[in-house]
Amino acid sequence: MRCFTVLGPSQTGKSTIVEKLGALEGTPRKSTSPYGLNLTEFTFGTEAWCALDMPGLNEALAHAQHALLASDACILCVSPAPEEAVLAAPYLKMIEASGTPCILFVNGMDEPRGRLRDVIAALQDYASHTLLLRQIPIREGDKIVGSCDLISERAWRYREGQTSALIAIPESISEREHEARIELLEHLSEFDDWLLEELIEDREPPSDALYAISTRVLRENKVIPVLIGAASHANGMMRLMKALRHEAPPVEALRNRLAEAGTVDSNKLKAVSFHAYHRQNIGKTVLVRALDGGLKQGSALGGSGLGAVQDPTIGKANGPFTPTAGDLLATVKSDHLPVPALLTADAAFPAPEWTEAPAPMMERILVPGSERDENKLSETLAKLSETDRSLIILQEEGTGAQMVCAQGPVHLRDLLRTLSDVFHVTATERAPTPVYRETVSKPAEVHYRHRKQTGGAGQFADVKLTIHPNGRGQGFSFGETVKGGVVPRNYIPAVEAGAREAMEKGPLGFAVIDVGVTLTDGQHHAVDSSEHAFRSASKMGVRQALSEGAAVLMQPVFRSEIHIPSIYSGNLVQIVSSLKGQVLGFDRDEAAKGWDVFRALVPGGSLDELARALRSATQGIGYFSKTFDHFEELYGKEADAIVRAHGSQRAEH
Repeated sequence: MRCFTVLGPSQTGKSTIVEKLGALEGTPRKSTSPYGLNLTEFTFGTEAWCALDMPGLNEALAHAQHALLASDACILCVSPAPEEAVLAAPYLKMIEASGTPCILFVNGMDEPRGRLRDVIAALQDYASHTLLLRQIPIREGDKIVGSCDLISERAWRYREGQTSALIAIPESISEREHEARIELLEHLSEFDDWLLEELIEDREPPSDALYAISTRVLRENKVIPVLIGAASHANGMMRLMKALRHEAPPVEALRNRLAEAGTVDSNKLKAVSFHAYHRQNIGKTVLVRALDGGLKQGSALGGSGLGAVQDPTIGKANGPFTPTAGDLLATVKSDHLPVPALLTADAAFPAPEWTEAPAPMMERILVPGSERDENKLSETLAKLSETDRSLIILQEEGTGAQMVCAQGPVHLRDLLRTLSDVFHVTATERAPTPVYRETVSKPAEVHYRHRKQTGGAGQFADVKLTIHPNGRGQGFSFGETVKGGVVPRNYIPAVEAGAREAMEKGPLGFAVIDVGVTLTDGQHHAVDSSEHAFRSASKMGVRQALSEGAAVLMQPVFRSEIHIPSIYSGNLVQIVSSLKGQVLGFDRDEAAKGWDVFRALVPGGSLDELARALRSATQGIGYFSKTFDHFEELYGKEADAIVRAHGSQRAEH
């Protein structure tokens, strides 16, 4: 079986392409996973084929990346509008990082919204590979009625719902065809010395030789050929499928590519796991592409025996199904297989680095609907994170509540639906409680005596303490200057422990940071003093001193790395400034043509708004990662509002 992925932005006709390709020579078989992966198996030219099609949402990019792990080649489907080329930027970035041979298909040519050469030029801004035009459109007025192949120099006229009819090249495009063909041959000659010599000698190379060169440069991932058509009318589908059949590499090339990227011995690489999901009453299903023959139930794979092997399109065993190299299979009761992973008989190796999911930009607390749901939620989320690497599970600081980090609102909505439909766990979501701190802005001194008499031995401890602000990031410090044994040495650790406890919640209701405490004097009682008494005295004394130290609210500031296509860079300074952030600088993204990487400091309370503003300003393409940098003071009405809203809640807890 040969396998390819169809990807691209929403509304570019990916699913229609798969549908039309699958129906060229028969009736396809199709299945859809809960994550939206459409898997279509069909036959073309006596060969078995499988097409993988993911939703065109940027929130689903991680699953699209994983589909490329199992693909010999891919089709990137794009709009015929030059201004929409930027929407393909994340996919070009992903394809080039993966090294997957790619055919670019300009769909919707029945309703052109610009010149094809402008579309290619706009897309080239985001592709390091040369985009090599293989066809040009035939126009009658404003309507495109066919295409001309630049290698064979044959022209076809589109026919609704049928294969195109061979026609003579119209006079109106002969000059344009000649120019485009020369450009094509010049690009191909960069990868073939024979062709270069033919062109220098002004000899016309035969079509068969040119097709052979085109096949080689695609399989070697040297260029990205560009084909055109209109899938909704079945225009260009046969040419696209023939290009895949004759030019896409075999499964052996995929095995070698994955082995090299994952530093695995290609002779031992037996399969790649690329997608997984949970089904009600069945459990975890893992989709695997065999890179070698002989896999069946019980076979050693990934360090353990393979569970039941199923046909992925029907979801159940299909007779004595023993996959051969290239086949796709679904397996249940194979929970030992991580996803994605490169699989030998004895071990599972991490997938290449390019499969890492974009950093999640949306954090939400999941609130279980009942006590039963609360008991199941943690375990269920752990299972889901195993099948969805773009989902990160954490616990909220302070409350321990389940916090999910999702790619965006659609990803979060799908997560809640899966919890309900598959695991029968109901939950609602809320924004996490912001993480604030407080400190003191001036020194304070306190004398605190702890005395308690309850019959028998009592409790007595007397301490004199001073507190002072520490430098930013220095945290808590403790010292002592007592003399003459007024506080015995064995009680001083208890004084420090009490002071540390007092830092858990200051007068504003938040944890206290960057404060130093010094024990300067005190008294003890030979009978009634104890570690507990001195700990209590220190805790209460420090609390009193904190209330006299002019408490200041501290907000977290995160160092953010923002990735956006360069055409949007001009908007970013304004966005960050409006969120009271600070742009530190930006550079061209060396790993992705046409992208910039901005570095900025952004207040933690503004990260949600940054995600929304970024999605809005970049049509959902931009994303950021964050790391905590420091806490900084926050004053005025904003600080007062935060204390009223969150500090009081913490005080109640």
